[in-house]
Amino acid sequence: MFQEILEFDTRGRSTLDITREVQATVARSGVHTGLCHVFVQHTSASLILCENADPDVRHDLEGWFQRNVPDGDPRYRHSLEGPDDMPAHIRSILTNMDLTLPVREGRCALGTWQGVFLYEHRHHGHRRRVLVTVNG
Repeated sequence: MFQEILEFDTRGRSTLDITREVQATVARSGVHTGLCHVFVQHTSASLILCENADPDVRHDLEGWFQRNVPDGDPRYRHSLEGPDDMPAHIRSILTNMDLTLPVREGRCALGTWQGVFLYEHRHHGHRRRVLVTVNG
């Protein structure tokens, strides 16, 4: 088993392609065939496996969240850190805090148009920790 923590600075509510860093961690592990588990250690950011060729996919996803999980909704009780606080938690629960990816031939066996993205749900940027564990 191989484990590493990656750190990323986000720019606020947006997606950040972390595929290259995850693939590099798998390569460092020396595992040829197995599983890669990726876990974000935060409650207001998440991980998504998403289309990596057309950024409009992630733009449309954000539009869906803005309509369905609006900031400052008066129905939310939890708002200690501002109007984006509870929506950030809901967004992270509805997406994923973790991904498990197959490892084949020493790398994550992603499809042609798949990428691993860190999805920041807060308006302000944060330093985010992502734990990558590779077994094989």
